[in-house]
Amino acid sequence: MSTPFVVAVDGPSGSGKSSTARGVATRLSLAYLDTGAMYRAVTWALLQRGTDLGDPAAIARDAVDLRLESGTDPQAPTIAVDGADVSEAVRGDDVNAHVSPVAAVPEVRSMLVDQQRAIIAEATGGIVVEGRDIGSTVAPDAPVKVFLVADAQARAARRAAERGGADEAATAASLAARDAIDSTRATSPLTRADGAVQIDGTHLTLDEVVDAVVQLVEEARTT
Repeated sequence: MSTPFVVAVDGPSGSGKSSTARGVATRLSLAYLDTGAMYRAVTWALLQRGTDLGDPAAIARDAVDLRLESGTDPQAPTIAVDGADVSEAVRGDDVNAHVSPVAAVPEVRSMLVDQQRAIIAEATGGIVVEGRDIGSTVAPDAPVKVFLVADAQARAARRAAERGGADEAATAASLAARDAIDSTRATSPLTRADGAVQIDGTHLTLDEVVDAVVQLVEEARTT
């Protein structure tokens, strides 16, 4: 069986990963996986269960039996927990506030990395995978690895707009706090993977960023 062609898109919150990855997948007729939604789904489920999210052992214990299903259509991605579609619910403020500590728990990361690799293996036509540790941990052999960045002001403005005009200063503080957790966690921290091409989208349109990634894919496919 041939190895699926993987495009790994990493970067911090608000850098445009989701829009870019979905745009690339749509343009190239590839599957799409939002790994961040998987961590959000676990967080949502644990909040529903009343798990103490300040206790890593409790998080690891209560997350182990969750059944996640990720839809990989880039035009209509979904995430379900135990058969229930939570695609909208996982974007709520409560999940936003707790997802980084949950994602820092090694047992959660190990469980979800295994699931992510299984989804990648099934994507025979190729897949664009976005997250924070795709190029470094989940798919280190991906032929195309991108690290997408943008300056703090641009990231806060984008994320605030996504949330219907939320306060930009508060959003910037929230992003900075999440960056700190994601970048310093012991297991699979947010980092630019070896061989990843950094793209700064601060002053680029979405189409320009998608074009840049598509060009990298086309170059990789001809080498």
